[in-house]
Amino acid sequence: MRYITTIGEVEYDIEVIDDEHIKINGHNFLVDFDSIAGQPVYSLLVDGDSYEAYVYPIENEWQVLLQGRSFTVLVEEEIEKRLRSTAGENIGERKEFHLKAPMPGLVVTVQVGEGQEVNENDVLVVLESMKMQNELKSPRSGIITRLLIEAGDNVDQNQTLMSVV
Repeated sequence: MRYITTIGEVEYDIEVIDDEHIKINGHNFLVDFDSIAGQPVYSLLVDGDSYEAYVYPIENEWQVLLQGRSFTVLVEEEIEKRLRSTAGENIGERKEFHLKAPMPGLVVTVQVGEGQEVNENDVLVVLESMKMQNELKSPRSGIITRLLIEAGDNVDQNQTLMSVV
């Protein structure tokens, strides 16, 4: 099965070869990807290197927290993406991004204010979960339009924290 995965403005061609092998942009990788105790926490082994990631769905995309960075990931079957492109639909154009909590936790600090301009990779919020502080960064440049949390708030997984236009 082939997929087109978009992270930010970058597209990746991913082919699932079998349960342990994938090809990304023509390069082969040995992988093991497994949920830890049924939680949105995953153990990922790529060619022997170990990673831990929080992965959860939001609308038609996935939110991934990996090594302290948050990524919004759009995964489409290759054939569907090509059909949509042929039809002239520009799926890369999104008007508003909703930053959601990747896990339940405590808001330690809010680094931005409503109406503030932010750049891609600016730290927006520091969230503490399981005794670890995680910096949630902006996936793109824009303006904070809705700020729904403040320092000291407890948040649930998938709770919208703010919006960036």
